[in-house]
Amino acid sequence: MATILRFSRGGCQAAGRPLSLPALAWSAVSEALVIFKPDSAHRLAARAALWEWLASERDWKLQGLTWFQPPRELVESHYDFLADRPFFPWLVQFMTALPVLVGRLEAEPEALVQMRHVLGETQVPKARPGSLRERYGIGGGVNVMHLSDAAETGAKEVQNWSRFVSLDAIQPPEANDGRPDHTFHLRSLAGQYSAGVHRELAAAEIRRLLAEESDLSPEQLSSLGRIVLAAFE
Repeated sequence: MATILRFSRGGCQAAGRPLSLPALAWSAVSEALVIFKPDSAHRLAARAALWEWLASERDWKLQGLTWFQPPRELVESHYDFLADRPFFPWLVQFMTALPVLVGRLEAEPEALVQMRHVLGETQVPKARPGSLRERYGIGGGVNVMHLSDAAETGAKEVQNWSRFVSLDAIQPPEANDGRPDHTFHLRSLAGQYSAGVHRELAAAEIRRLLAEESDLSPEQLSSLGRIVLAAFE
């Protein structure tokens, strides 16, 4: 009689008895760094959507998530491969201006590839329709989230950030209290601002919409508006 296998998230069974299989899949699991960048950490509707996806743990396991305002030294080392690019000074300002949500997850390489597919391409205008960056990214480097692109990169990034902050406990973000999602309006206005069309009006409207989306203090809101607008200078 043939052995009947039943598969589940917890493994497989033969005729109701657990099978002892080599732990090959577990040995392939690697770490990855995830960061809710300032534009998603503080826009509550965007944050809630990204958190719902991340917390679903479909093919990955979230091991830590916490609020942390990274110092310049850390951000510069994290993005050192971009140090010669003209936007690097802005990127450092963007990532250090406000606290972000940073975490650590474990996933098999194939699952990490799929996660990055769901997240979408780095540049928002090129992000796959329906991806998280296409849905919630305002544009340019204002693209909601960082996720390690490979197992080797993830290990280095987790080690680097762990020198400054513990990534061993999960601090779930507070739920959205009904704040609206203005992503597509913000994206349109950012295009006008970048093109120099109604520039002052566009900037004022961007600041107003960001205020509606967030629960920041006036000082923090000013910082968010400043770093978002600077991306489109």
